[in-house]
Amino acid sequence: MQEQYNPQEIEQKVQKHWDENKTFVVTEDPSKEKFYCLSMFPYPSGRLHMGHVRNYTIGDVVSRFQRLQGKNVMQPIGWDAFGLPAENAAVKNKTAPAPWTYENIEYMKNQLKLLGFGYDWNREFATCTPEYYRWEQEFFTQLYNKGLVYKKTSSVNWCPNDQTVLANEQVEDGCCWRCDTPVEQKEIPQWFIKITAYAQELLDELDNLDGWPEMVKTMQRNWIGRSEGVELTFKVADQADLEVYTTRPDTLMGVTYVGIAAGHPLATQAAQNNAELAEFIDECKNNKVAEAELATMEKKGMDTGLKAIHPLNGREVPIFVANFVLMDYGTGAVMAVPAHDQRDYEFATKYALDIVPVIKPADGSELDISEVAYTEKGVLFDSGDFDGLSFKDAFDAIAAKLESEKKGKKTVNFRLRDWGVSRQRYWGAPIPMVTTQDGEVHPVPADQLPVILPEDVVMDGVTSPIKADKAWAETTFNGEPALRETDTFDTFMESSWYYARYCSPQADEMLDPKAANYWLPVDQYVGGIEHACMHLLYSRFFHKLLRDAGMVNSDEPFKKLLCQGMVLADAYHYTTEKGTKVWVSPTDVTVERDEKGRIVKAVDSEGNDVVHTGMTKMSKSKNNGIDPQEMVDKYGADTVRLFMMFASPADMTLEWQESGVEGANRFLKRVWKLVNEHTSKGASEPLDNSTLTGNQKALRRDVHKTIAKVTDDIERRQTYNTAIAAIMELMNKLAKAPQEVPQDRAILDEALKAVVAMLYPITPHISYELWEILGESAMDTATWPTADDKAMIEDEKLIVVQVNGKLRAKLTVAADASKEHVESLGLNNENVVKFTDGKTIRKVIYVPGKLLNIVAN
Repeated sequence: MQEQYNPQEIEQKVQKHWDENKTFVVTEDPSKEKFYCLSMFPYPSGRLHMGHVRNYTIGDVVSRFQRLQGKNVMQPIGWDAFGLPAENAAVKNKTAPAPWTYENIEYMKNQLKLLGFGYDWNREFATCTPEYYRWEQEFFTQLYNKGLVYKKTSSVNWCPNDQTVLANEQVEDGCCWRCDTPVEQKEIPQWFIKITAYAQELLDELDNLDGWPEMVKTMQRNWIGRSEGVELTFKVADQADLEVYTTRPDTLMGVTYVGIAAGHPLATQAAQNNAELAEFIDECKNNKVAEAELATMEKKGMDTGLKAIHPLNGREVPIFVANFVLMDYGTGAVMAVPAHDQRDYEFATKYALDIVPVIKPADGSELDISEVAYTEKGVLFDSGDFDGLSFKDAFDAIAAKLESEKKGKKTVNFRLRDWGVSRQRYWGAPIPMVTTQDGEVHPVPADQLPVILPEDVVMDGVTSPIKADKAWAETTFNGEPALRETDTFDTFMESSWYYARYCSPQADEMLDPKAANYWLPVDQYVGGIEHACMHLLYSRFFHKLLRDAGMVNSDEPFKKLLCQGMVLADAYHYTTEKGTKVWVSPTDVTVERDEKGRIVKAVDSEGNDVVHTGMTKMSKSKNNGIDPQEMVDKYGADTVRLFMMFASPADMTLEWQESGVEGANRFLKRVWKLVNEHTSKGASEPLDNSTLTGNQKALRRDVHKTIAKVTDDIERRQTYNTAIAAIMELMNKLAKAPQEVPQDRAILDEALKAVVAMLYPITPHISYELWEILGESAMDTATWPTADDKAMIEDEKLIVVQVNGKLRAKLTVAADASKEHVESLGLNNENVVKFTDGKTIRKVIYVPGKLLNIVAN
């Protein structure tokens, strides 16, 4: 055994062994319990960042742990390879997205291998290849034939920077989720999949996801947004009826106007002979769509001149186009009750509209709407036959009245909208639909799939090459001329079912049901919480579509979900003479700290004084990203992995500190050193429990308590940092343990093998090497250490003795010592007698196995 720990040499050797022996390649084996572990696959951006390293290290720890449990573990990897970053990079670098993507895949693949992740590379695929996307094209045509896909012209979220449509889920605070550009509203035709048809099931089955974080489930519940209300009809003279949905039918008698969206048909009709209204409608179409902004922005509107007839009292109320009403939410129209809705109140106050209260506090207190609306649920008044009713009774009575007069009915509504999957850019899977000369739309027949995206293209700005090339769109359908759809799929389409394709990546069909049903659902999924209402919701929806198509027999794709926290790093900058901030990489900064560890001075490699702005998310803009490659070259992959798992709980933010990386490296060196010292003395004798002394039993008890704790921390609690802390604590004890007699060495041998096995999921290379040095066969076939219950039984207990709450003695007694025996020992202890002599013993309190407290005065 080499005396010094050499990570680069060890890691290269062990990785070669895994590669040559195809250690992590798996097939279906019904005789073994399966475990499918998956981390969200990477976008091939060119280089791994620390967020990748953390995500994939967590997944690898789980996978290796489960392998040691004897399970048939699949851990695949692939590439989420379509999307705007590749296209934008191609435009910038004057190349095509395909070669840029494939080059990045090769580079990042090598980086993943250097970190020692145990992937089944036989299952690797990139979503930008026809071999992958042809199946989602075929599935899309099947959904179309089932009535779950449709095309319509609608008001959509348009990113002017990326020149493409965004789904509602991809708009964050009124801006594009990718580039932060303010989103505009635009009317264009696009394709939708009916996710709303599964809204109730998507909501209900959240209750069955016991292994998901509550925060993610809450976010999805809120996004799906189920509400119970009443759908009712306002008549409009010489116009189509106006449909309205409300969750507060109890306020119906207080309606004083109706608000409609700028895209509502009535608004369009009213604007035909009203230039001022037409101009206002155009202004509204560029509103930001974030609901938070709708709540706080200035309320604007314009009277259409049309009147709506109240369904119960027959009163005419004006119809306004209002900027806070969105066409894609509900019916695009709202009944406005200014006295009992703050938004309606602000609008009515601004435009001097009537404010009619019809709800008063149930506790009899005075109603005051002089400054704000009263929005609580109370008791009805000035509401005719409904006076005196509570909210629930009024809800039911008014709904029944509307239904009896065929003017409304109880209904359930969802905030969730259908998934718009059309994108106007190039680097995505072509949508497999054609339009014939008669205007009819048809799915591309299965025998003509895939519709292949040409890869040998020249990018001309953001213009899509398949939109610019008229010849590409020309095709035939049943012998007749037709045009292909030139929009491409939202890239969330590919990531919504990739987990299932891994089960049979070479299958000549979308899925091999036998393989899919062996592996699915995924047992452990690892990824960022930022995908809660996009990828994670779309995947759940897609899984149900696959189930209903007979391809899988499970209801949900992912049993357990772990959302890893972000990686933060120090950020430093200096300001130039022109006032420009220059951000400096933390690896180029030398710092001085005070006695409390606070930074008092920081200088970059060029001698500039720099300002420390604290810990922030690693990003290019702050130049504070740490290159994983640099850290691996410097310390080794195992050190980087160990730091990633130890520095913070997996679901919390991790603060990158190179001093912490150095600490992780020192720990591995200590493990290496202790194994070296132990094995250099030759083989140890077999362990003989019957001959162990009290101290030897105590050390062995610590070993097996650590095994029990680490097992629980990794498997149940998923607190990997506390598992590592427990191993470190045990190592400290082992380093100080005597090695004077054969059974001392026997206990150390057992302990070191346990430590190495427990470290294997986290630091697999050094553990693999040390396992063989300790005389064991290949770690690949090893099993997880089992805690010995008998070893953890304590023969003796340490009892703390207090007199009037102050420590006066410590007693070592048999674990089964009686209360009377312990009290006798305590009261007769020389030091206790010293503090109780001449005093009256008032009370003796015994906490079994822990504490004896004597009260005397």
